[in-house]
Amino acid sequence: MSTDAPVTIELSGGTAHLTLNRPDKRNALDGATIDALSAALERCAKDPAVRLLQLTGAGNVFCAGADLGEMQAQAQASEAQNLAHAKKLASLLGVLDGWPKPTLARVNGDGFGGALGLIAACDIVVVAEGAKFAFTEVRLGIIPAVVSPFVLAKISESAALRYFLTAETMSAAALKDVGLAHEVVSADALDAACHRISEAILKGAPGALIAAKALIRDVAHRSAADRAEASIQMAARLARLRVQEEAQEGFSAFFAKRKANWRRD
Repeated sequence: MSTDAPVTIELSGGTAHLTLNRPDKRNALDGATIDALSAALERCAKDPAVRLLQLTGAGNVFCAGADLGEMQAQAQASEAQNLAHAKKLASLLGVLDGWPKPTLARVNGDGFGGALGLIAACDIVVVAEGAKFAFTEVRLGIIPAVVSPFVLAKISESAALRYFLTAETMSAAALKDVGLAHEVVSADALDAACHRISEAILKGAPGALIAAKALIRDVAHRSAADRAEASIQMAARLARLRVQEEAQEGFSAFFAKRKANWRRD
């Protein structure tokens, strides 16, 4: 795949390394990137040579969440247009969450908004120390609707109440504490940690690994299909909010680099 593609794929030893490849845009999730990642997941799912998928970001940021240019455009879009836009991310997260083979997130840096959906939808997550994370949506007058079914499958209601409502920045250690990461390592040790986990996974029989994932999803609280459908439904909730006065003010303040009119500080 071309190195200027929004998502690159490299196959090595049974592992498909998928990289969000917009480092100049902090690997933000624009429509082209969402489409490319969706296509890559479909391609790798069908490839018998792929036994494991590893997702990471180019540069020193994992994913900044929504693309700023598209955020500005959506602030002026209709509810129907906002719904179509939100459904694209919901569909991607549903595919990643329900992907049949093991998935590993190599979180090499900061992750916000939709990035936390990608992290939550992966099976195993290794995070570099120093990375920062946040559900910042309420500060824009919206909510983390699309990612919520996947995030709430991993973290407690109590943790969601704190971080969805406060939009506080979480450290890598806090991300692990709430259940969205399995290991936190130094940036220098990130590749070694991911290699160690990958090697452990690849010792398992391919069919058994697929069956083990299916077992977990069938026995756990909600199936992958339930989460995917819930995310689509939450996309409609987000679309309704995006066209309201409060969200319009939130986005206007964000892009004007001023405080929203509800801020007291």
